[in-house]
Amino acid sequence: MPDTKTPDASRRSERSRRAIFDAALALVSEAGYAKTTIEGIAARAGVGKQTIYRWWPSKAAVLLDAFLDLAARANEVLGGDADSEIPDTGDLAADLRYVLRATVDEMNDPAFDAPTRALAAEGIVDPELGARFTEALLEPQLQYYVRRIEAAQAAGDVDPGVDPRIALELLVGPLHHRWLHRTLPLTHAYADSLVDLALRGLAPRV
Repeated sequence: MPDTKTPDASRRSERSRRAIFDAALALVSEAGYAKTTIEGIAARAGVGKQTIYRWWPSKAAVLLDAFLDLAARANEVLGGDADSEIPDTGDLAADLRYVLRATVDEMNDPAFDAPTRALAAEGIVDPELGARFTEALLEPQLQYYVRRIEAAQAAGDVDPGVDPRIALELLVGPLHHRWLHRTLPLTHAYADSLVDLALRGLAPRV
C-alpha cells in the first residue's frame, strides 16, 4: 500500500531555520553586519524573504538567534546542552581549566570567530544590538561562572568576601582581550595560566 503520509512540516521548518542560520553567519563573516541583508540571507538559504519575516522581525533578530544556535551546538560538541553549568567536581582549578580551554577552542574556531567579531563590532555602534547580544548570549554564560564560584565559596575554596562577578572577570576578561585585539595566540597553556593566577588572588585568607 503506498505511503500517503503528508510531509513533516516541522522537519521542513527545521531545515529552513538551519539553512537561514548558516546563511546569516556566513554572510556576516564574509561581508560584515552592515552589508548583510534579509534578501541576501534568503537567497543564500534558498528560502523566500517572507519565510524569514514570518519568524523574525529584523536582521538583528535573525543573527541573534543564529548565534544562540551556534553556541548551543558548540556546547553539544562538548557533551553538554544549552543549559549546562560549569562542572563541579570538587576541584575548582580543574573545572575552570576545562571550561576556559573549551572557550579557547571555540574562539579559535573560524565558524565562531568571524561572525562573533562582526557582531561585536556592530554592537559597539548599535547599543541596542549590543545590549540584546549581551542579555541573550553573554550574560547567561557569565552566570555559570558566578554559580560555580559561589559553590566554591560555600566549600571554602574561595574567599567568602570575594565578589563572584569580579572573580569571573579575572578569568574571562583577559581571554576576551587577547582574542579581540589579537595581541598573542590563544592557547590552552594561556587559559591554564589565567586559572592559576586568578585562584591565587581568590584563595581564602589565613
